[in-house]
Amino acid sequence: MIFPTVCRRCYSPIILIFILIPSLVFTNIYPQTKKIKEIRGVYRLINEIKDGYEICIVDGPLVRLKIYSEFLYGGNEQRYLFNPKHEIWIDNSISVEEYRYTVAHELNERQLMATLGYTYSAAHDSSLSLERIMRLSDLKSANNHEVELPKVAPCDCDKTKEIPELGDSIKLTGIYLQLYAVRQGISIWIVNGSNVRRDIYPDFGLSGNDLAYYFIPNNEIWIDAQISCEETEFSILCELNERKYMASGED
Repeated sequence: MIFPTVCRRCYSPIILIFILIPSLVFTNIYPQTKKIKEIRGVYRLINEIKDGYEICIVDGPLVRLKIYSEFLYGGNEQRYLFNPKHEIWIDNSISVEEYRYTVAHELNERQLMATLGYTYSAAHDSSLSLERIMRLSDLKSANNHEVELPKVAPCDCDKTKEIPELGDSIKLTGIYLQLYAVRQGISIWIVNGSNVRRDIYPDFGLSGNDLAYYFIPNNEIWIDAQISCEETEFSILCELNERKYMASGED
């Protein structure tokens, strides 16, 4: 059995990686070789710490190219020998809409295999069931949120209306997907950006806040579901800061 050595040096926000693994070796059924292969650039950033594990956004295409061609969505050390302990890997190819579900999947899968002796197949199926519960719960919450909201003005803070035929106020429908987080008292919602651009504001640029766009309800930040999970926290930080400066009267 091979346990790859991982050495990291952090240069925020990019994390450089040096992974040393014997080529062609993933389980002990293959012959050992002395040839060492160095792979750089796998880690992109540590996104958060959850349940004692570093949630690492990794370069998914590079992992598939250089380490394991079937790596998809995410991984943990119980599933992949190249995945270091105490880390959950998340493919940077997935969107923010899939991020929470994938993290929950990998943590649950790892726990079942490590502590209860589940096979990968059984742990994987259990984690898919967990995902579905989360998805249905998010759907219900998003629909309820839209029902409770008052009508909004379909324009930005400069009162620019990009779809002239819209009235002075509209009801938000088919916009919300999931509540991502609450930061500084502001609700961070993942939204259907394609629908926003089609039905409300064609120039909606992947994220926005309630002070920049009048169609975003009070104390909310919207993040387009199409954004990569790698970009999410940067977009949230940008919107929180923009909102802070706008609230203080600065341009």
